[in-house]
Amino acid sequence: MDVFEAIFNRRSIRKYTGEPVNEEALQTILRAGSYAPSAMNRQPWHFIVIRNPQTLQAITKLQPYTQMLPQAGCCIVVCGDKTRQPLAGFLAEDCSAAIQNMLLATHALGLGAVWCGVYPISPFVKSLSKLLQLPAHILPIGLIALGQPAEQRSVSERFNPDKVHHETW
Repeated sequence: MDVFEAIFNRRSIRKYTGEPVNEEALQTILRAGSYAPSAMNRQPWHFIVIRNPQTLQAITKLQPYTQMLPQAGCCIVVCGDKTRQPLAGFLAEDCSAAIQNMLLATHALGLGAVWCGVYPISPFVKSLSKLLQLPAHILPIGLIALGQPAEQRSVSERFNPDKVHHETW
């Protein structure tokens, strides 16, 4: 799939068939995340792949916008290593770039995905860290629900030239 086709046609998918994501596709998606840009090339991300139905269900109790996880059958929690990137803003940006790469890769593979935020909502960060037994220096930034899509989302024009400024505001 052409990169522009992926960018312009990718949409958040929240309904899934429940079919498992094959290992080859999952490895391609994880690899795409690893190729994201990062501040000072510190690559502070870690990825936790969750397929266990009980864990997926438990996450839905912690974050209200993850109710699709049991049907997706798979999620990737993207975490940042505070020892590799101590600046919280850069850590969040780096992990967000990895998430975007994974969303585009997922779409290119014909799968569906949706980005669910975790950081900086303290209750979500704390509860997910506890559930996944994260070390103190690892910060959960976001998670991606992914799977075989059970819906098609229409594409609408999002570009607004009024939001483009040149030289100054």
